[in-house]
Amino acid sequence: MKNSKFAYSMMAVVLGTVLMSGGALAATTTDSAGAKIDSSMKKVDNYMGDSAITAKVKSALVDDKAIKSSDISVTTTSGVVTLSGFVGSQAEAEQAVAAATKVEGVKSVSDKLHTKDSKDQSVKGYAGDTATTASVKAKLLADDIVPSRNVKVETTGGVVLLSGSVKDQAQSDRAESVAKTVDGVKSVKNDLKVAP
Repeated sequence: MKNSKFAYSMMAVVLGTVLMSGGALAATTTDSAGAKIDSSMKKVDNYMGDSAITAKVKSALVDDKAIKSSDISVTTTSGVVTLSGFVGSQAEAEQAVAAATKVEGVKSVSDKLHTKDSKDQSVKGYAGDTATTASVKAKLLADDIVPSRNVKVETTGGVVLLSGSVKDQAQSDRAESVAKTVDGVKSVKNDLKVAP
């Protein structure tokens, strides 16, 4: 009888210990899952916030009468806005930065804008730039390393601007070297972002 009482007592202790540790494990698992959900929600909030900021900045640039260029690309990462592309003058670039800075949610503005030649481009020059852009795009499309659909190519006065995003620095370097091999390219400004 004493043995069976002792056995029951031991089973009760073991069972109690298992139940308590199982509860602690469940609490730990729940906390871990909750933290993962919170982390995922913050990433979604950041992405949605960045998308909204990008849209607001683009709208502010369009609404600003002092900014005549439609060649401005806008990207936002964690509230940091990057403006890239071509504008007609330095004053226009400064106005674009000022307009972007005023948008709610913008932490800072990275100015990667380039000024076009102040002289009016001739039709021949424009046609040459268009042909150069087409040639660069074709070479990037034929390249196995560069994800050409993520790379935007613009040419002004023989200066090629690469913008968009790539997975690593090797792709960025490759895109720049491919662009430099095209006839008519005077120089390449590489504004590609590495976004793994």
